[in-house]
Amino acid sequence: MSEIDIISQLEPMPEWLDKLESYVQLVLEKEELANWEISLTLCHDPYIKELNSLYRSKDEPTDVLSFCQNEGEFIDRPSSDLVSAGDIVISMDTLKNHVGQFEVSLEEELKRVIIHGILHLKGMDHETNDQEEKMLKHQEILLDDLKSFRIF
Repeated sequence: MSEIDIISQLEPMPEWLDKLESYVQLVLEKEELANWEISLTLCHDPYIKELNSLYRSKDEPTDVLSFCQNEGEFIDRPSSDLVSAGDIVISMDTLKNHVGQFEVSLEEELKRVIIHGILHLKGMDHETNDQEEKMLKHQEILLDDLKSFRIF
């Protein structure tokens, strides 16, 4: 079983954080990623904008950022070792903007960016069109496979 640390900068503290942790655990299991240690931070646009500026030189908020700790090294470790995979940061403000823009529910968009962040920690990327197509297709298949799970 993986160790997931949920950090919320949201006020008031959401009541659904336990379900969020269970969803992350489910995604990791579906991807056969056992014994991962990850943190997931829920924040507002100013915080993620600061991180995006600092680490990606983009002076704007974004929906999700992933910070991988191992760059693929974890793949060759024994399955019983706890692996510090990395951190995922999600802006709930940007997700709420996406709800109207993409005509999806907040829950669906939250699930989508969680999966997206985990796939980045797993080593997937979207720097080329081929990579993007492969990653986004995999992301949407996972999202559909896990659609019955409710966070809210």
